[in-house]
Amino acid sequence: MGDTDADSLVEAMQSLRFEQDRDSPGLVLPKGHPIQVVQSTAKVDISSHPAVKYIHGDVDGDVYLDKLAEWAQRSAEKISNGQSEIPSELPQGDLYMCPTSLDAIRGALGTVCEAVDTVMESPATKSPVPPRKAFVAVRPPGHHCGEDTPCGFCFVNNVAVGAAHAHLKYAVSRVVILDIDLHHGNGTQSIVWQINEEAYQSRLAAEVGAPPKPGLQVYYGSVHDILSFPCEDGKPDMVQAASASIHGPHGQYIENVHLEPFESEEQFWNVHYRETYSRLLSKAENFMERTGGASDDTLVFISAGFDASEHETPSMSRHNRKVPTSFFYRFTRDICAFADKWAQGRAVSVLEGGYSDKALLSGTMAHLAGLVDGGSTSGKDNDNSRETWWSPENVHTLEKLAKRRRGPRSSLGTADPKLPPSWLDRTSALLALLDPRGAEPPSIRSAFIPPSSMTLRARKYADQGITHPTSPDQKPYQDNSAGDASADPGQSPGSTPGASLPAVLKKLPRVILKVGPRPDA
Repeated sequence: MGDTDADSLVEAMQSLRFEQDRDSPGLVLPKGHPIQVVQSTAKVDISSHPAVKYIHGDVDGDVYLDKLAEWAQRSAEKISNGQSEIPSELPQGDLYMCPTSLDAIRGALGTVCEAVDTVMESPATKSPVPPRKAFVAVRPPGHHCGEDTPCGFCFVNNVAVGAAHAHLKYAVSRVVILDIDLHHGNGTQSIVWQINEEAYQSRLAAEVGAPPKPGLQVYYGSVHDILSFPCEDGKPDMVQAASASIHGPHGQYIENVHLEPFESEEQFWNVHYRETYSRLLSKAENFMERTGGASDDTLVFISAGFDASEHETPSMSRHNRKVPTSFFYRFTRDICAFADKWAQGRAVSVLEGGYSDKALLSGTMAHLAGLVDGGSTSGKDNDNSRETWWSPENVHTLEKLAKRRRGPRSSLGTADPKLPPSWLDRTSALLALLDPRGAEPPSIRSAFIPPSSMTLRARKYADQGITHPTSPDQKPYQDNSAGDASADPGQSPGSTPGASLPAVLKKLPRVILKVGPRPDA
């Protein structure tokens, strides 16, 4: 890439703006519309937020959150000196930072916690106004990040922090996480293992007379490609973790199933989906039954990655483990049915992977339609009433529409004639809300340091011997020096013994779309 091309790329990226002024009317949706769009400006202080410290707090003096801030602050200096901004012991091929990366991380976490607040504080009524489900469109993603081990573009674990926030603020004691990203959420599974181990140790201590310490219990279920990252190098610990199935022993509830190629949609739905992929939900039901049944102490999370889409680029999905776009619709409806039965309908979906315009547009459309339609009976038998929305012709048209907003005008061609004539106008308005143009980003030009000759680093994680958090011998929450196996999970790691978090506050439209802010300089 030459200097001119690099300057053009920097200028194009600087023109992006993801936030919108609160007094701007934005997209005016019809009265009673089932989707409410919120431009979030929420951020958290990662060094002090209880939920962030619950997941990513101190272990043996290793202050990960402080290091994360330091890496971002020193990134421009290191890059200008020809150095990597990422410490050499961490993966160099899938972690990058700049001075404003910390703002993106804070905004992503803040928006997830705000979505949890919105869902948890909405009354359990059939009114279309209070949202009981949320889709959080933020980046960077999070499911590859363990307690203090970033990888795969993930520096913090958004879903895990959201679960901790629900536990600490609303006394949620059971969380169900369903991960549909192409890649295994090794970081989430590691964190879930630790949370469950602490709850299990607390129960064992209570059986011998120790004061009971209520803890959070989590079910993690993932469908993913076992040949892709983080398992593509065949490392035994990664492959074993991504194939684990354990339900009850040692307090663990984890189910992993692998994506398989298919020759026809009939085979996909009748064999793979019905017999294999749906097992994630049946095991989640088993978790709920074994831990007390339906109650108001449960919240469902979805790690919504769309890189398993049939429209994802071959370079990302290299092993032909793709799913039809309708998978994101039907599985979402099945998740909604589960949430309606076990969690008073409360579910928070958080964007993970998905990298091509076609994969993100089609997958998100199908996913949102599933959240809106919910878990009614008609969604159980491969209802195809919505499928024309994401037909190949319409997805191609949407891709052109997205590209036209970013560059020179292009012909949109002809969309599906079955759709209302105004659908392109309404979609264009929605894209304008998510990516408005015309206003200069505040102070970003003075703070952004464009790379002069930087190119993407080669992927080196395969030969660096990086240890990822996949086994139960890593303790992200306990003070190992004290040897207290029954540490209170409500206490912030690294805090003074006996110190407590803020008092837990117990609070017992159908879908809300949360969009994180563009980080300020």
